[in-house]
Amino acid sequence: MFYRYFCFLSLCLFLLIQRRCSLGHIPNLHSSDTTSLPGFENLTMGYNKYLRPYFGGEPVQIAMSLDVASISSISESDMDYTATIYLRQRWTDPRLVFHGNKSFTLDARLVELLWVPDTYIVESKRSFLHDVTVGNRLIRLFSNGTILYALRITTTVACNMDLSKYPMDTQTCRLQLESWGYDENDVIFTWLRGNDSVHGIEKLRLSQYTVERYYTLVSKSQQETGSYPRLILQFELRRNVLYFILETYVPSTLLVMLSWVSFWITLDSVPARTCIGVTTVLSMTTLMIGSRSSLSKTNCFIKAIDVYLGICFSFIFGALVEYAVAHYSSSQKCAAKAPQEGPANELTKEMEEVNITNILNSSITSYKRKISLTSIEISTDNVNCSGLTMKTHEKIKCVLRNKMHRIIGYFTIQNPSNVDHYSKLLFPLFFMLVNVFYWAYYLYF
Repeated sequence: MFYRYFCFLSLCLFLLIQRRCSLGHIPNLHSSDTTSLPGFENLTMGYNKYLRPYFGGEPVQIAMSLDVASISSISESDMDYTATIYLRQRWTDPRLVFHGNKSFTLDARLVELLWVPDTYIVESKRSFLHDVTVGNRLIRLFSNGTILYALRITTTVACNMDLSKYPMDTQTCRLQLESWGYDENDVIFTWLRGNDSVHGIEKLRLSQYTVERYYTLVSKSQQETGSYPRLILQFELRRNVLYFILETYVPSTLLVMLSWVSFWITLDSVPARTCIGVTTVLSMTTLMIGSRSSLSKTNCFIKAIDVYLGICFSFIFGALVEYAVAHYSSSQKCAAKAPQEGPANELTKEMEEVNITNILNSSITSYKRKISLTSIEISTDNVNCSGLTMKTHEKIKCVLRNKMHRIIGYFTIQNPSNVDHYSKLLFPLFFMLVNVFYWAYYLYF
């Protein structure tokens, strides 16, 4: 019995000693962690991450800079662009001041314990933070309380485009950073070094565009809930037109020149000229459909390339119509050479009949005056003038018909072969003039 009681007291004493040792070890670890990370004790003692620095006082100055790593795609159909950027934000929090002149890079997970600005990207459709192999975030703490917070973001941002001069257009896109909940009384956004705050954009190599210039702006967004600070990066993208010249403009111009080959083929070669005209029209139609299918969602715009393809199609269709007119005039001329009784012969016969009737009427009138027979009354009704009236109407019709033929003759092609002769000169001349006006307007206006 005594032995059992002694074992029980020994076990209780052992457990009591173990508990005291473990409780005494926790303060030692805690004190060693706080001394290795200056300012960390502020995060655990008296630091409120839900209150901004200088709460209730002056606004927080937040200086930003960014590097544009890439612009992966620019979509004319969706009117947006996708870019990967490194966004860096700097501000001063007096609650995190510590002694010394060193800076410490902290684990990115500590950002959950700090106050950070609520910056967002205006007009962003989709955005995400990279997290391979860990979340791509950086927290760096300086002795004067300055915090550097860096992020790696990929975002798709809307960009309103004017495609009326496509593919000779220049688009202006923006990347706008704004505070979501803090107005200008709480935070102030500034660029760290003006235009020098942005790097990497001048080194970009895009498939269809060239970055002409970029600049930074500081603005404000006036909304119903207040006035919010906004930073703007604006850049201009000029499209490389060489690809479209080789892909669309040169083939369409060659098709127009191919349609002119028919002017050097005789009018009797109906299959050859018809084949050239129909083939060029169908080829031009296919080229127009292909150019519009690449921008299916922007067909509501009348683009510069659509205007040029329409011009080329008009010249090709005009060459086909030219052959139809020349061939019809040639067939009409051949038909006119066949022996037939023309309207001139009919008019001559009608004039002779009218003259004979007039002579008979004059003879009857003179005969009545000479014989002076009172018993016999010669009424003018006895003379049948219906034939005379009918012949007069026919005479008027014939005169009008001759005048109409004469008017039509002014517009009738006397020599159909001259149509091809004039077309060889006029078609290339007008096409060159239209090209001069087209390129001058879309390149310089």
